[in-house]
Amino acid sequence: MLTQMKGLMAAMIFAGVALSAPAHADELDTIKANGKLSIALTGAYPPFSLVNEQNEVVGFDVSIGKEIAKRLGVEPEIVTTAWDGILAGLMAGKYDTIIGSMSITPKRMEVVDFVGPYYSAGRAIFVGADSAVMGMDDLKGKTVGVTLGETHEKWAREQSDMDWTLKTYKGLPELMLELKNGRIDALIIDSIPGRVAITKDKQPIRELDLSDIEGASVGVGMAIRKGNPELAAAMQKALDDMMADGTYEKISVEWVGADIR
Repeated sequence: MLTQMKGLMAAMIFAGVALSAPAHADELDTIKANGKLSIALTGAYPPFSLVNEQNEVVGFDVSIGKEIAKRLGVEPEIVTTAWDGILAGLMAGKYDTIIGSMSITPKRMEVVDFVGPYYSAGRAIFVGADSAVMGMDDLKGKTVGVTLGETHEKWAREQSDMDWTLKTYKGLPELMLELKNGRIDALIIDSIPGRVAITKDKQPIRELDLSDIEGASVGVGMAIRKGNPELAAAMQKALDDMMADGTYEKISVEWVGADIR
C-alpha cells in the first residue's frame, strides 16, 4: 500500500509539473533575456558583408542587422560562417537569425521562416570586359564560377544542356579574382553586388543581358527558426519602421548607392 501511495504521489507531482510547464517559449523572450541578437552572415559578400581594414565586419547586411537588434532593445552579435553551412548552423541553434542576403525559396521555407523580404535581387552572369561571350549560348562548355551553397550554384547545376564546368568558391572576392585572372570564363552571382563591384572597384568585367532567365528577380529575407511568431513579428515591425522613417534608405544608399527595397 505504501509503495502504491508513493507511486500515486509521484504521478501526481509529475502531472502537476507537466500541467504547469509553459508551452514552447517564443525565442524573442530568450533573446531579450540574454540581451543580444546573434546574426549570421559570411563576411565575404561585399557590399553586404565584408571585413574592412580595421578587421571589422561591416556592410549593408551588418548595418541592417544591427538596426534590427537596436529596435528589439538588445545588442547585436555578428557571427561569420561559411555559406554552405549557414542554414545548418541556424537549425543547430548557433545563432538567432541569418541576415546574410539569403534568397527566399520554397525549399528553404520548408525548414525556416523568413522576415521580409528586406530587399530584392536577381541572378546575373558576369564575364570579363574583353570576353567574346555575349549570351548564354556562348557559355556552353565554358568554366563558370559560383558561390558554394547559393541558389545560383543549384540553378547552374540544373542547366545540363550548357555542359559547362562549375567551380565553387567561398564568396564574391574570390570569384572576382578568378575571373580577372582568367581561371573562369564567367561567374554567376546576385546582380547588386556584382554591379557595385564594377562601379566601386572599377573591375574589368561586364554583365550579360539575361533579364529573362529564371531567378532574375527574387526576394531576400532574414531567416529564423520555425515556431517563433513573436520574434518574426517584432523583427518585421523593426524592418517596417526602418523603411518608414528613412533609416533603411540611408543604410542602403551608404552601402549600395541606391534604395534596393
